[in-house]
Amino acid sequence: MAAEADGPLKRALVPLLLPEECYDQIFVQWDLLHVACLKILLSKGLGLGIVAGSLLVKLPQVFKILRAKSAEGLSLQSVMLELVALTGTMVYSITNNFPFSSWGEALFLMLQTVTICFLVLHYRGQTVKGVTFLTCYALALLLLLSPLTPLALVTLLQASNVPAVVLGRLLQAATNYRHGHTGQLSAVTVFLLFGGSLARIFTSIQETGDLLMAGTFVVSSLCNGLIAAQLLFYWNAKPPREKKE
Repeated sequence: MAAEADGPLKRALVPLLLPEECYDQIFVQWDLLHVACLKILLSKGLGLGIVAGSLLVKLPQVFKILRAKSAEGLSLQSVMLELVALTGTMVYSITNNFPFSSWGEALFLMLQTVTICFLVLHYRGQTVKGVTFLTCYALALLLLLSPLTPLALVTLLQASNVPAVVLGRLLQAATNYRHGHTGQLSAVTVFLLFGGSLARIFTSIQETGDLLMAGTFVVSSLCNGLIAAQLLFYWNAKPPREKKE
C-alpha cells in the first residue's frame, strides 16, 4: 500500500523538486532533518514559486498604465536598464544551462518589461518609435542566443547587470524625488520585485553556485528596497492635476 502511494508522490517530486537520493532520504528513510536535502527542497520550491509569481508581477504596473492612459512618474531609462539586466540574466543562464527554476522569472519579467517600455513610448506619443524598439530588441535577443555570440560577451553582459540595475533604480528614485510622488508606479509590482530578488539570493547560491548571479541579486535587492521605501514615504502624495483650460 505504501509503495502504491509512493509512486505518484515520487513522480510529482522527482526530479522537479528533489533528486531521487533526497526523496529516499526524506520519504523512505524518514530523515526529515536532512539539512542538505531540505535546502534543495526549499531552494527548488522558492525558485518555482518565484517563476510562477513572475507571470503576474508586472501586470499591475501594465494595467495601471492602461487604466490611467499615462506613464507619468515612470523613468523610461530606468525601465530600459532593467530590461538590459533581465536580458543579461536570461541569456547568461541559458548559455550556462542553469536549471529553469533558478532563472525562469527573467523570461516572464522580460516580456512584461518590454510591454511597459512600449506603453511608455506609446503614451508619450511615440508609437512608431515603440514599434521600432520592439523589432530591434527581438533581433538583438535572437543574436545573443545564437551560437554566433561568444561566451565572453554573454558573461560581460551578465557582469554589466550590476551597474545597469544600480543606475536604473537610481534614475527611478531621482524621478520620484523630483516629482515628489511615485506617479503610476505600482506598489504591488515594486514589493513583489523586492521580495523576489531577496529570495533569489538564496536560490542562485543553492542551485547555480554562481557568485556573479548571486551578487547581482544582492545589488538588485538593495536597489528594489530603495524604491519600496520611497513608495512608503510618498504613499499619500498625489500627482498634481493638470489644469483644465
